[in-house]
Amino acid sequence: MAKKTNGVTAPLIVGVLSVGALLGAWELTGLTGGALASVLPPPSQFLRSIAESNFRIGLGSQAATVTQSLLATFLRVFVGMGIAFVAAILTGALLSLSRVATWSLSPILQLLAPIAPIAWIPTAIVVFGITDVTAIFIVFMGVYFILTLATLAEIRRLPPEFQTVAGNLGATPLQRWVWVTLPAILPGVFMLLRTNFIAAWMAVLVAEMVGLRDGLGAIIMMGRNLFNNELVMFGMVVIGLTGFVVDRLLQFIGQRILWWRV
Repeated sequence: MAKKTNGVTAPLIVGVLSVGALLGAWELTGLTGGALASVLPPPSQFLRSIAESNFRIGLGSQAATVTQSLLATFLRVFVGMGIAFVAAILTGALLSLSRVATWSLSPILQLLAPIAPIAWIPTAIVVFGITDVTAIFIVFMGVYFILTLATLAEIRRLPPEFQTVAGNLGATPLQRWVWVTLPAILPGVFMLLRTNFIAAWMAVLVAEMVGLRDGLGAIIMMGRNLFNNELVMFGMVVIGLTGFVVDRLLQFIGQRILWWRV
């Protein structure tokens, strides 16, 4: 137990010290003034500026609080990732149970998978307008194809003995999928979902920059439009912190819910 505790504590201490050193160097750079401090205002400066505005970003009726922006971004990215995760699992089930579906859909998946989610933004705006649906769609497109291909790869890696034993016990193809294949592939697919969270996070931020009123991406765009580097740096720091927290949340979910994984 002591060794395990030390193994967790040591990286935590080193990580905190490294972040503290970075913040300290950043603050010292701000105290020296000059052009670099104006481009990269230190945390004490942009936090004070945001606090003076009562943590509201925007002008007039278009202003939104930082909390509203955080919740809006979280909603868009989690809804998009959730829909993509379920759709990828269902697509994998369809392709693994039907040869015709495999022959007809596999080429389409291979053609669409390399397209960057950002490339879908103009089409999404035309179809959905500048709404939450656009951001959710961009997140979906950034995750769905990767997860679908990963699902198929996980299915191919399953030992054939699993299916043979289940078949000998009288399980139908659907029952084998639900009770054998699905539990076996879920840990791997969920791990890839966590890995691709960064791609989904970047996709939703870019989508928010096209004109949405709230969201972390909208904060960055507002700072750019107002030539306000303090607002830009504040948005970047919040994006980094929240991305880190969400990644750890996904890790926690994977460890607690997918308890049977190795």
